[in-house]
Amino acid sequence: MLEKKIIIAIDGHSSCGKGTLAKNLANELGYLFIDSGAMYRAVTLYLTRANISLDEVQADPAILGNIKINFQYEEERHYYETYLNGENVENEIRSMEIARKVSPVSAIAEVRHFLVAQQQQMGEQKGVVMDGRDIGTVVFPEAELKIFMTASAEIRAKRRYDELTAKGIHVNYQEVLHNIKERDFIDSNRAESPLIKAEDAITLDNTSMSKKQQAQLSLSWARGVIKALS
Repeated sequence: MLEKKIIIAIDGHSSCGKGTLAKNLANELGYLFIDSGAMYRAVTLYLTRANISLDEVQADPAILGNIKINFQYEEERHYYETYLNGENVENEIRSMEIARKVSPVSAIAEVRHFLVAQQQQMGEQKGVVMDGRDIGTVVFPEAELKIFMTASAEIRAKRRYDELTAKGIHVNYQEVLHNIKERDFIDSNRAESPLIKAEDAITLDNTSMSKKQQAQLSLSWARGVIKALS
C-alpha cells in the first residue's frame, strides 16, 4: 500500500525554530518545504527596494503581481534558499531592517491574500511542510498534522542573536529581544489572520529541548498520522 502524503502545518511565535523543524521534517519525509515567513520577508524586501508604501499596496494590490517568490534547495549548504524575481535574497531578508518591517507588511490583508493563494497552490498535491503564523488556521485548516511551537522570548532572542552572528550580521541582543516581543504583540493582535493556536494543534514548547529532540518527537507524530491514514 502506498504511503499517504499529508500536509504538516507548523505555526508559532517568531524565532522559535519553526523553519529548522520544518526543514528537518521535509528532509526526513521527502516532502516539499515552504517557508511562509520568508515569503512575507521577500515581499517586504521588494516594497522596501521599490520605495512602495503600505498605503500604496492597499490602494493598488495589483502592485504585488510583480512579485515572484520560489525556493531552491542548495545541495552544498543542505538549505532551502529564497529567491525573489530570480535573485537569491536569503541573506537580505534575514537582516534586522527587514525584521523590523515585516510584521506591519504581514498585517495587510491584501498581502496575506496574495501569499495565501500562492501557498495553497503549492500544497495542492500534499506532501508539504509549511511553517508560519496562520498555516493551520487559515492556509491549511484541513492539515492532517498541526504543530504550534513556542518558547520563552529570552531563549528565542538568544537563538536569533546566535544565528545572525554566525552569518556575520552584527546585531545587539537587546535589539533582537525587543524586536521579538514587538513582533509577538503585532502578530497576536492584528485584525487579519492573527497568530492563534488551532484547536486541533499539538503544542511543542521547545524552551528546554534540543533541535534533535524536537525533530525526533515531531517525526514520530508525523509517522503516526501517516500510518493511521495509509
